[in-house]
Amino acid sequence: QVQLVESGGGLVQPGGSLRLSCVASGNIFNILVMGWYRQAPGKQRELVATINNAGITVYADSLKGRFTISRDNAKNTVYLQMSSLKPEDTAVYYCNARTVPNSWGQGTQVTVSS
Repeated sequence: QVQLVESGGGLVQPGGSLRLSCVASGNIFNILVMGWYRQAPGKQRELVATINNAGITVYADSLKGRFTISRDNAKNTVYLQMSSLKPEDTAVYYCNARTVPNSWGQGTQVTVSS
């Protein structure tokens, strides 16, 4: 019903920056909150950040200050700007839309390594 497509992942050096994008399509009219989650191998999926239609953001405490989420409603796109990346940020990053049920993208791999 809602399709989410992530892009922008890749390999980056520690301390580098990367910007992820998520484009929503389909039945998008009732989406109030979108966000980013990530999952590293052997770990639970965890919240990165969320943003609602008013632009109010919520971040995981450990990531606040390094990551910035933004939303362009006209383009149905959510972004995640990541800076000062650390090896522990390596994960598959998933876009999320709080629909019923929740909608998820297929994920984009972010690898932070020397």
